[in-house]
Amino acid sequence: MNEPKTLVETPAPSDHGFHLSPSDPPDPQAHGLFAALRRVLPGAEVIRFLMVGGFNTVFSIALAYVFIFPAEFFFPKLPRAAVTTIANYAALPIAITVAFLAYKWFVFRTRGNYFKEWLKVFAVYGISLPMPAIVIPVATSLFLSLRFAPRLASLLALIANSICIACYSYFAHKKFSFKR
Repeated sequence: MNEPKTLVETPAPSDHGFHLSPSDPPDPQAHGLFAALRRVLPGAEVIRFLMVGGFNTVFSIALAYVFIFPAEFFFPKLPRAAVTTIANYAALPIAITVAFLAYKWFVFRTRGNYFKEWLKVFAVYGISLPMPAIVIPVATSLFLSLRFAPRLASLLALIANSICIACYSYFAHKKFSFKR
């Protein structure tokens, strides 16, 4: 005859629309607006990287911009592009160390290995060291030729340089500096 059906309680799906963990990939079978958004939006690690990267960009540009004043004082005869490049290189050790701590604690969340990972971060940025020597003078000259004020041209050149470096740094840090 008919056997009584036993109600088996199954846990509710945890698809809340956001991909919060790299180990929790979105369900390709899920339906609905949030499921579709979850499939196309980046994981939390990428979002954290972009947030920390935004802070690091503002911090490093502000620090390099502050370093322009002593560079102008010590090298008054140098062209604006050279002064901006010198200021950028002078600010790098501090900016890279702050970036390292932010990536370690908030983005990749690795434990221990401070010195080893710090050296790897410097190696990643070390590979990109020639980039500012090319991007900053070219961008500064371009902005000056467009009749921007010298300090604004320097600031815009620093922003252009940061954009170029950010494009490559996520993958370099993920695959090398903070490799799990």
